Amino acid sequence: MTTTMEQQTHHAGEFKRSVSKAGIFFLGFGSMIGFGWIVLTGGWIEDAGAGGAIIAFLIGGAIMALVGLVYGELASALPFAGGEHNYLMRGMGPRMALIGSWGIIGGYITVSMFQSVAVPRAATYLFPQLQQIPMYEVAGEPVFLTWALIGAVTSVLLTWLNIRGIKNSSLFQNSVVMFLIIVALVMAVATVFGGKVENVEPFFTGGSVGIVAVLVVVPFLFIGFDVIPQSAEEANVSPRALGKLIVLSVVMATIFYMLIVTTTSLAAPTSEIINFDLATGDALAYMLGHAFWGKLVIAGGLAGVVTTWNAFMIGASRLLWAMAKSGMIPAWFGVMHPKNATPVNALLFVGVLTTVAPFFGLAMLDWAVEAGGPSIVLTYMMVAIVFLVLRRREPGLDRPMRVGRPGNEWTGRIVGVLAVVSTAGMLVLYLPGLPAFMAPESWLILAGWWILGMLFVLKLPSGIKAGPGAEERLLAALASRRQKS
Repeated sequence: MTTTMEQQTHHAGEFKRSVSKAGIFFLGFGSMIGFGWIVLTGGWIEDAGAGGAIIAFLIGGAIMALVGLVYGELASALPFAGGEHNYLMRGMGPRMALIGSWGIIGGYITVSMFQSVAVPRAATYLFPQLQQIPMYEVAGEPVFLTWALIGAVTSVLLTWLNIRGIKNSSLFQNSVVMFLIIVALVMAVATVFGGKVENVEPFFTGGSVGIVAVLVVVPFLFIGFDVIPQSAEEANVSPRALGKLIVLSVVMATIFYMLIVTTTSLAAPTSEIINFDLATGDALAYMLGHAFWGKLVIAGGLAGVVTTWNAFMIGASRLLWAMAKSGMIPAWFGVMHPKNATPVNALLFVGVLTTVAPFFGLAMLDWAVEAGGPSIVLTYMMVAIVFLVLRRREPGLDRPMRVGRPGNEWTGRIVGVLAVVSTAGMLVLYLPGLPAFMAPESWLILAGWWILGMLFVLKLPSGIKAGPGAEERLLAALASRRQKS
């Protein structure tokens, strides 16, 4: 049984509990609202129609809510930095924990790379003259030095902010998410008075294929609620509240995306939307007859970029730190800043990758979206499986936020099975010949990440059982190996 003493002593003194309940919610919600709603909404409406896109988000949101419930229970039972790392270590052992952790880190990093390119993309919409000093072409698109530097400098600043401490980055996150919410409300109010129902026609296009085309991007868009358990040891909230905030953030993100599809489709005819540069902003400018409103929406999108990017820097760095403390990856990643209590080297690692990404140009937007999806879904499926494993193996584990009523195991089992089946179904969509099959460049990014991850997996000692104390047994085995060598 997980005791209060275990929760208090796990990595005791290494993190500071300085993030409020509101800060934790804004961290999770803000991480799911990046720049995708600005860049991709026109494509969703073209592929599936407004109705099809809304159905896709209802389905995708339901799947993510199931996964969110699974995460909520596990995060409340094991509220330790590193999230998935702890659940999988407990239920499946070190090697599977490394695979699952590596998968979600890959998702965090590809989303962060997407955002580092989205920043100059949004900035160029607001200030077209920013594209200066052409350097070379990537995938047929020119890359400008000034354009790339905008993303690179933003990356450096966010890395610096996070190294200074999570309290600073959390306050920054809260204020930016509030601006994003205000922009969304402006869009909703404007379309209530200025939108036209006839603009939505045709309500459905592309049939089931169109819906699936939208559905396959849901893992990329919704990744982020799992950042909440990564920072569990910095949250100044109860374990039960932590679990509930995970589920709430998923529900609110689903509502947000459906709102964006609805307001965009009401603001302009579909025939116009599919030709817009950034459909969500351009549609509002079209409806209200002034470019200012489009720029306001893009400013909201830019806010979404920063909140998502900031959240994933937090998530990826904490998970890398947890893996390093377990001996799974080099100890360098486990170094803490002596004053700020932040995983400084892990943050620098993520910061370097996101600083380089803008120099690959606009092509990185598509590559990052595609490359991150399979790894994200794989980890979600593994966490859903371990939820069922721990329900069976450790029925007495203290679960402050429990799926279903105490004594009624069927509700939890049904949620767990549905989460496993639905995430497995989404993973299948990435197979050759199916809608989510990726471009060669995306496969190269995915393969490179997993080749490196498998090298770490193969270095781990075998025969270490899952369960309480698995991390200690792993560290002991690694220490014994070093002594023998």
